[in-house]
Order: sequence, then C-alpha cells, then structure tokens
Amino acid sequence: MRKQILRLAEFLLKILAKLTLKRFKPRIIGVTGNAGKTSTKQAIYTVLKHGTDLRVRVSGGSLNTEIGFPLSILGDYRESGGLLFGIGVIAKGLLQLVSPFARRNYPEILILEYGTEKPGDIEKLINICRPDIGVVTVIGSVPVHIEFYESVDAVIEEKSNLIKDLGPAGKAVLNIDDPRVFGMREIANTEVITFGFDSSADVRITEFKNKSKDGKPFGMMIKLGVLKNNATVEIDGVFGRSQAYAVAAATAVGLAERINLTKIVDTLALYEGVKGRVKLIPGIKGSFILDDSYNSSPLSAAAALEILDDLDAKRKVAVIGDMLELGVHTEGAHRDLGRHAARVVDYLVTVGARAEFIAEGALERGFPENKIGRFDTSDSAKTAVQELIKEGDLVLVKGSQGIRMEKIVLEIMAEPQRAKELLVRQYGKWLKG
Repeated sequence: MRKQILRLAEFLLKILAKLTLKRFKPRIIGVTGNAGKTSTKQAIYTVLKHGTDLRVRVSGGSLNTEIGFPLSILGDYRESGGLLFGIGVIAKGLLQLVSPFARRNYPEILILEYGTEKPGDIEKLINICRPDIGVVTVIGSVPVHIEFYESVDAVIEEKSNLIKDLGPAGKAVLNIDDPRVFGMREIANTEVITFGFDSSADVRITEFKNKSKDGKPFGMMIKLGVLKNNATVEIDGVFGRSQAYAVAAATAVGLAERINLTKIVDTLALYEGVKGRVKLIPGIKGSFILDDSYNSSPLSAAAALEILDDLDAKRKVAVIGDMLELGVHTEGAHRDLGRHAARVVDYLVTVGARAEFIAEGALERGFPENKIGRFDTSDSAKTAVQELIKEGDLVLVKGSQGIRMEKIVLEIMAEPQRAKELLVRQYGKWLKG
C-alpha cells in the first residue's frame, strides 16, 4: 500500500509541475553533463540573479531525477523527503496554482539540472519540462554511471537528448573542448554557443591560473575573450579548470540572455562556488583543505589532482576514495588515478575497496609504499588523516558520494562547528550513516 501511495504522490508531483510551468511560463535553463553541473548551475545563477532584475531560482541539492526534479519546479526545495514531505509539497503546489498572488513571487527564470543514471532518464525529465537553453558541461572518456549503459556512446546519446529536444528559438551552450559534447552541435536545431579554451570558442578562456601566495592557496584568475572584447575574472576560494569552465558557460548563458560582458564579469566576482566542489577550507594545525568530497569520477578526480599539482604548499596530501558506478572500467580508472597521484603528492591515503587499485597504480610508478595509507572506510581513515597532517599541508579530499569523504573533512577542518555551513550532506539521513 505504501508503495502505491508513493507512486501516486510522484504522479501528482509531475502533473503539478507541468501545470505550474503552464501557468507561470518561466524561461528554463537546463544543465547536464558528467561533471561540473552543480558549479555551472551556481555560476549561471550568480550571473542571472545579479545581472538582471528578474526573479531567478536554481535547483537545489541533487534534485535532478524523475522524483526530485518536480520539486525544483514547485518550490525552493534543497532535498526531498518521505511521504509526509511529499503530501506537504502537493498541498503547497495546489495552493500556488490557485493563489492570485503567486505570480508576483514565482521565478521568471528556472535553472534546472537534468541528471541521468540509466537510459531514458533525460527524456523523462524533458517530458516534464523542456528547456529554452541547454548547457552541456563535459562527458569525458569514462563517464559517471557508465555501468548502467552499454557504452560511452550510449551515455553521449542520453545526454544529447537535452540538445536534440531544444526548440528552434532555443540555444545550445556546448563545451568546445570535449569532442563528445561539441559533436552535439550536429543534432542541434537551434543556435549553438560554444565555450572553452579552444581559440574558436565563442566564449574563449584565454588564460587561467590557480593562485597561491606564500604557500597559501586563495583562488583563481581567468581571462575571457568574446569577439574582440577581453575581460579578467578573479574569484577567491575556488580552483581548477572545471570552475573556469563553469564561469565560461555562465558567461555564454549571460550573453544569450542579453547581458553585456562587463556586467557579467562584475557579477562573477560574487560567485562563491559550491560546497564539496574543490572549496578551500581552513584545516587543523595551520593546514589547508581542498574539499572535493561531494562526488567523484575519473574526469573530476584527475582535475582535482591537477589543482593540487598547480598550487604551492609545504607538503601535498591526497585522500582519495572509491569512484563508484564505473563497471568494467573500475580497475583501470583507479589504477590510472594512482599513477597520476604518484606524480603529484607527497603522501597518499586511499579509502575503500576500489581505491586499493589507486594505491597499486601509485606503487607501479615507484611511489614509496611507506607514504601510502590504506583504509576501508572514511570512519576508519579520519583519525589517521588527522594525525598525519602537519602545518602548511595542502590536503585534497575526494571520493564518490557513497564513500562519505566529508566525514574526513569534518575531522580535519579547523572549525567543525561550521560544518553545516561549509560541508555537504549535513542533514537528515546523511548524519545517521
């Protein structure tokens, strides 16, 4: 009986979401990809919120699937809940539909994440809400969730549905540096705007630098080129090429929404990044943490190591957990990551059964075994990591969501009382596990 009630609730949420869109008619900006979606959403939100006089809302948390997606349309929800939560959302959604005052509060622009874990997911979301602007961040050679697909091509086809289903008045915003993403221009039936480092991109990243001073990391600088115009953006507390891509994608969306480049640059100075996505957090003993604990994939893990390599520090420590849902690519992807880490870090800590292959990959590159710590879980690793840290260390913490690497960040952060403000998964069921 409970399952039947939940299915009915899900059905009602979808219907309510469609009716809500029909009544209020917001512009929809849809974001998909295999990495960088949340940062890109937040950067777009920053540009549109501060660069226009319109009401703008961005979807919260991981509300990017068939169950959570309608919540982002119905209200400013950060996460989903149980049956009583769903009933409350339905009640509020019905009230919103009939209220004569709701129009003055409902967003004029919605920024939504189109997630996928299995074939057909994006089509289901598009059936609820078709975007006006579709943004694709990056696919990579070993996409996340690939174990649920027959091949990389199947993942690309799934993601490309967001672009294929744009109307003729829509706009496709594509990463020119990823050939799998750039290839989607062939199926776009609308205007294509490209972003990336390639010199032919419509929004070109002409220069990028992770910045540190006196052994302390503090942010990044990028230069953007649009036609014959150039602009410099400096942002504190965030790092990496993935953030540069997020900024460039947001610039492309801003231009598509007719915001001038100068104003876009001014707004991007307010961009703060997203919790758990390579965010700088003060650590114990005068250390610095690069908190990338939200999730992991071969692409994003390699990017995190590149940031670690790029920044100055007395000693560099990488605490890396399992990358999940890679199927037949699991061993090879983890070994490759270990080989990469061996070139970058002074000390390596692995967390999880799959991460054993990270340690093995590092050893294959001649990394000293006595500088590798291996642990089964985040709980078993956190005290050892705390004891390992010294003053001036730069500590990268990275792993898939199921490995709960934020537990390690909590153990080594200088201000654990700010965990809810600074860390991911600091609510509900996550605090019990």
